[in-house]
Amino acid sequence: MADGHGTTVTFGTSAWSANIISVDGPSATRDDVDNTHMGTSNAKAFLPSSLYDGGELTLTVEHDASAAVPIDQAAETITIDWAGGGNTYAFSGYMKGYTPGAAIGERMEAQAVIKVTGAITGLVST
Repeated sequence: MADGHGTTVTFGTSAWSANIISVDGPSATRDDVDNTHMGTSNAKAFLPSSLYDGGELTLTVEHDASAAVPIDQAAETITIDWAGGGNTYAFSGYMKGYTPGAAIGERMEAQAVIKVTGAITGLVST
């Protein structure tokens, strides 16, 4: 098991970059479709939805107050290279939120939330 050192996140159009502290997600989920009917016995029956929601990617980054953040940009290709090993996820997404913070004696950090807007290459089988 490798640690996350060397993981990179690339924004294809805006070229936004920051010193990444942590990467969480994308948080892909798939809904359940209730398949219960009058003839079902003992327990409800479910089917998996044929579509999944790519969820969100949350980055904790060093906040640079002088750097422009693409919060107003359209969706773009975002690529995560996990631990720099060539194992990648790629998807279309846009910056949904950016929350900077500062405290005395601590590094200024921000949370950047990216909404996935399509399939995640590298996560799911095709």
